Amino acid sequence: MGVRILLVKLSSLGDVVHALPVVQDLLAALPGAQIDWVVEQSFAPVLALHHGVRRIIPCEIRRWRKSPLSAATRQQWNAFKADLRQTEYDAIIDLQGLTKSAVVAWLARLAPGGKRYALGNQTDGSGYEAPTRWVADVAIRTQPHIHAVQRSRELAARALGYSLAPSPDYGLKRQLAQSGWTHSATEKIANRVAFVHGTSRADKEWPLDHWTALGHRLNAAGYQVALAHGNEKEKLKSQAIARVLNESAPGHAVALPLLPLDALTHELAQCAGVIGVDSGVSHIAVALDLPHVQLYNFDTAWRTGPDAASGRQVSVYAAPAPGVDQVWQAWLGCLDTVQGAQERPSQVLEWSSCETDGA
Repeated sequence: MGVRILLVKLSSLGDVVHALPVVQDLLAALPGAQIDWVVEQSFAPVLALHHGVRRIIPCEIRRWRKSPLSAATRQQWNAFKADLRQTEYDAIIDLQGLTKSAVVAWLARLAPGGKRYALGNQTDGSGYEAPTRWVADVAIRTQPHIHAVQRSRELAARALGYSLAPSPDYGLKRQLAQSGWTHSATEKIANRVAFVHGTSRADKEWPLDHWTALGHRLNAAGYQVALAHGNEKEKLKSQAIARVLNESAPGHAVALPLLPLDALTHELAQCAGVIGVDSGVSHIAVALDLPHVQLYNFDTAWRTGPDAASGRQVSVYAAPAPGVDQVWQAWLGCLDTVQGAQERPSQVLEWSSCETDGA
């Protein structure tokens, strides 16, 4: 039996995606490792796409905090603890660094000789709470100015004593390809660019008129725009953008239905690329290795944005928000990297007749 490892990274979606390369690192360094992961239930569908995670242990700590003394919360909490303690682990790694993740790591069972590992210090721009190092058998300090992806990778590598590959491998692109999942109209979808406008913070949003102006440029270049969203409010914005883009010719834009994260990930994987704000869904686009432009109203891309070294994924920053031309030029740069000397689509294509969910 391989080494049994429990990863604790509960939320949020972007943080969970940023930690995915740890799974590939572990499997490369420790063949046969059995990797389990504790995560908020709403983000579990993304982990389910990664075959390297043996068992997903879902929790709903965010919801339980709202009514901690209710009978339902107590019952669900006890069920979660029983699920968590099914396995004895050789290593428990708290990748989150918060009190809630420290509690989970403390509740999980260690095998004889096993150890709990956690980050020993706060890093720039990231949340950190002292209980994470109090609970750990080994608290590992890292450089304070570090990208979120590298922070998790370094913590796990130093905990278990292996070297890291130069570039992170999120595992999702390979897993989706191996699953044989295909779209019924792949040749049409390949000329589709997804817009990810939704974010949990209003100060990260991009202006509505910017989205429509960018959409018109993409339409003129031969691309259909697909609009993704995670709730009803964002869905209304998707439909509003689609209506404007479809005024000149039907089929220029499609507002996707509300989709679970695994289905949305499949949809993104079929697109020619993604343009989106700093959000969990945009980070999924990074994990899928899609051509991607990520928009920042704050100069924080150094910590959470894509690695621009490849040229196929870039971040664009400006205050109060990046301009349309700035984003357009960044998108063209991504295409130049991906396509090389190939000619970009230059005329509007005959679009798929898929439903637009009311847009």
